[in-house]
Order: sequence, then structure tokens, then C-alpha cells
Amino acid sequence: MARTRRKPQGRGQTGHVEGVSRPKLTPEWRVVALAGIGVVLTVYLLIVHLMGASTLFCQQGSSCDIVQSSAWSTLFGLPVALWGLGLYALIALVAATGRSAAVRWRRLFPLSLIGVLVSVYLTLVGWIALEAFCVWCLISLALIIAIFVLVLRKRPAQTPAEGWKRWLTMHAIVLVPLMVLISAAQAGWLSPPDDPRLEPLAAHLSESGAKYYGAYWCPNCRKQKGLFGRAADGLPYVECTPNGRNGAVAFECAAQGIDSFPTWIIRGQRYNGLLTPDELARHSRFRQWNAPSAGDADK
Repeated sequence: MARTRRKPQGRGQTGHVEGVSRPKLTPEWRVVALAGIGVVLTVYLLIVHLMGASTLFCQQGSSCDIVQSSAWSTLFGLPVALWGLGLYALIALVAATGRSAAVRWRRLFPLSLIGVLVSVYLTLVGWIALEAFCVWCLISLALIIAIFVLVLRKRPAQTPAEGWKRWLTMHAIVLVPLMVLISAAQAGWLSPPDDPRLEPLAAHLSESGAKYYGAYWCPNCRKQKGLFGRAADGLPYVECTPNGRNGAVAFECAAQGIDSFPTWIIRGQRYNGLLTPDELARHSRFRQWNAPSAGDADK
């Protein structure tokens, strides 16, 4: 009698034993929860930014309002809150999915590290340049640091496989230029060329005796200077709070009774609030503002 040969159990095309399913990867629920809180927070701040409304702990004139209205509240033309929303959503998605714990960790590490670096940078800028802190920004900073710590603690064994030195070097090659690019963008170095009429207008304002009273922490004062770009250094600017936001007001400002920023005094007339270059040219009688340029004259 012929003996029936038993077919050995083979492997499929994927290299796994047939009939054996891959164990399901459990989501990192704590990371998902923290990132979810970050999503809610950034959605709230984004709505407030777009509507221009005050928020809890962020009333008009408060430290939070100063930060949210500053040049550092946007990045590459988009609200920082929108970038934060995208980062938190991506972290939540990666933490909830993934083929393996090692692959998921290799994705979560750079995402959370970028969040920490940008959040620390923005916090330091607010502290040094504006002498102000945003409560909601500090909450976001705490969230992203907590996520980063959790990611480090959940690192699978023998990950990264290439070793920490090479792993961190590869990230530094990417992240250092990225942080330099972000700093350059927020400093205005990547802005388009200024209107060539702005520098002569700034010089005319100074020569005509006009004065521009402001404060370094004032959002509208920053916008006023931003309208002049690199020519802002030529404006007849008077800093009214040289001793800090809570310090004594400068004598020149007190003597003029300056109680709001920015304030312009042009040809004996007082103008409160931000003025466009067109308005400044009109108030100061700068006739060259609307004069045809050399290129137009040749046409």
C-alpha cells in the first residue's frame, strides 16, 4: 500500500507561515490622547486668530494678546496654530497606526522633536523680544514635551538600529537648517523687495520733524514698521517704554501725553493708530509719493 505523503506547511509570499496572522499593534493611547488635546487647542486658537477675537486668559492688551498679534504668530504666511494643528493631527494618526512598534517609533520621534524645538523657539522669542508669555502657547509646549517624553519611554529595544550617534546626526542635518529657515522667515529676511518709495518717505518724515511714538511690545507698532520693511530703520521712531512694559514711560512720550500706540505727530497734527504709507505721504505732503517713476517716464 502506498503511503500518503503529508504536504509540509509552507510559507506565503510574504514570508509568514500560512494560517498565522500578524499580531495587531496596539495604539499608543496616551500619545493619541495628548495629541487629541493639542488638536482641540490649536483648532480653538486658529478660530480665534481668524476671527480676531479675545480668548480666555488672552484679553486685549494682555501678554497672550501681544504674542498672538506679533510677527511670530504666523509662519510662511500661515497662522502658527494651523501648523500646530497639522503636527498634532499627524502625531495622533501615527500613534494610532503603524506596521510595527519600531517603524511607528521612528516616525513619532522626529515629529515630536520638531514640535518641541519650534515650541521652545517661539517661547524664547516671546520672552526675549516681547517680554510676554502666552498661556495657551505654554500649555501647547507642555503637551508636546509630554508627548516627546512618552515617545522616548516607549522606545522599542535596539531602536534606532543604526545607533544613537548616527540617528541624531541625521536628524541634526535636517532640523538645524529647518530652524534657521523658520527664524529667517519670521525675521522677514525672505520677504519680497520693498517698495523703492518707502526709503525716501521715511527720510522725508524725519526731515519734516514728524514723530512716531510706539512701544517694542505693541502689535500695531510692529505692523507699522512692517509696512516699511527694511526702510523702517529710517523712521523718526521714539520708544516710549525703554524700561520694559511695566517700567516708567519715556519723558518725551509723557511730555506729549502719549497714551496709545502707535501715535504719529505730523505737521502739528496727532494721529492715533496704524497709518499706511499712502496716508503718511498725504499727511506729511510728500509729493514724490505719487510722482511717476523713471521707468514710467520713459514709456
